[in-house]
Amino acid sequence: MTKSSTRQSDHPPFAFVLFGGTGDLAMRKILPALYAAHRDGLLAPEGRIVAVANTALDTSGYLRWVGEHVKPHISGAAFDDSVWRSFLERMAYVVLDASQPEAFSVLRDALDTGRGRRIYYLATGPALFVPICRALASAGLTEGSRIVLEKPLGYDLESSNAINDAVGQIFNEDQIYRIDHYLGKEAVQNLLALRFGNSLFEPLWRREWVESIQITVAEELGVEGRGNFYDQTGALRDMVQNHLLQLLSIIAMEPPRSMDADAVRDEKLRVLRALKPLLGDEIRHNVVRGQYHVGAIKGASVCAYHAEQGVGQGSTTETFVALKAEVESWRWAGVPFFLRTGKRLAGRLAEIVVNFRPVPHSALGPTALRPGSNRLTIRLQPNESIRLSALAKQPGMGMTLQGVHLDLAFDQFFQQDRMEAYQRLLLDVIGGRLALFVRRDEQEAAWRWVAPIIEDWDGHASPPKPYASGTWGPAAASALLARHSTCWPEEEN
Repeated sequence: MTKSSTRQSDHPPFAFVLFGGTGDLAMRKILPALYAAHRDGLLAPEGRIVAVANTALDTSGYLRWVGEHVKPHISGAAFDDSVWRSFLERMAYVVLDASQPEAFSVLRDALDTGRGRRIYYLATGPALFVPICRALASAGLTEGSRIVLEKPLGYDLESSNAINDAVGQIFNEDQIYRIDHYLGKEAVQNLLALRFGNSLFEPLWRREWVESIQITVAEELGVEGRGNFYDQTGALRDMVQNHLLQLLSIIAMEPPRSMDADAVRDEKLRVLRALKPLLGDEIRHNVVRGQYHVGAIKGASVCAYHAEQGVGQGSTTETFVALKAEVESWRWAGVPFFLRTGKRLAGRLAEIVVNFRPVPHSALGPTALRPGSNRLTIRLQPNESIRLSALAKQPGMGMTLQGVHLDLAFDQFFQQDRMEAYQRLLLDVIGGRLALFVRRDEQEAAWRWVAPIIEDWDGHASPPKPYASGTWGPAAASALLARHSTCWPEEEN
């Protein structure tokens, strides 16, 4: 194993119970993250991983399954065969139908031999969250434990509250970890450091100096075989209600008194509650929804959303959303926040762009008055970085201004390996750190804000606007920004 900054003996023992242990999320994200933590010496030697699913396998068969499905998601340089073998020694497998409470006695028997705090990770559909929690309680397996809930937590405000009410009857709020993996990304952590660790930006981080803020989370992929799930969810519920609003709340929050979990989450909650409601005609004026049609991604033809497996004919589910939000506070009044997310777009990209206002008067020509001349770009993926754009004099005669960049590429500046989002978040669950997880009142405030948009679309709204796969979405998303005399970054050249 590689050296870690702390000894294994400093890390608490645990029993990590992974429901949905044969599922896609477990194979692509959770188990690779646990392997990385094991490789880096960040898991206690006594820590155990118990995978739970209803696939008929014994433990040896499950370990072969894991070898086939998890290894492709671990980069070659990060994989070590001897470390992998020792990682598998932590694992056991329990065949269990999560909808049958009486079957949980098998899980209880498997856990009775273990040490440490029990952590239940529900990598299942939300319909199983409440049955699993109730079955765990009936089997006497909840005392002192922690539970991790994956998104989406419900379908709307009512269903989200129903799940939270039921889970809250069994687990205390400080036992519940609602995970949003974007909060574990290194660049998001650096956004907090940038804002609250440097006096340079704080005086500028307000309406007097910020013209607009853009948040983009774009995917090249389509629904990738998850048509049955996605057609009941859509981009607004899948991405805006959680990922994008969480990023917005971190950008717009006031400085917390400390980095304690509730201090940070209190400030995020204030932002979510200060979001100006979108109602009636405001929805149709400030929200764009789209759906991808045929097109090409990196030269390869791809099908329309309607042709995806599991998608209903004539479906009006959105695969793209762009909208304008406003935070009604003294710091941000009048500053538009433009949010955008979609599938089958021109590139894989997650970034936050803070556009500062141009100088009020320029003696150096019109270049200094051009929007976007002064800009801070925080890129979350694919390559985490921070870029500050400014103007400088071009060498030579005269005073010709040219855009220049100050770049911080984390992989070049910091020599140590970066920790992936899921690894950081899983270690926080094991260590009992809640700051990077969503509190119930945050989640409720986010659902409450998107609820009128959902109701409008379910009512009399027009169908999603079509856009060709491999583009940046429907033209209406560009028109939305044009009405505010700005544009998306890729449209500037």
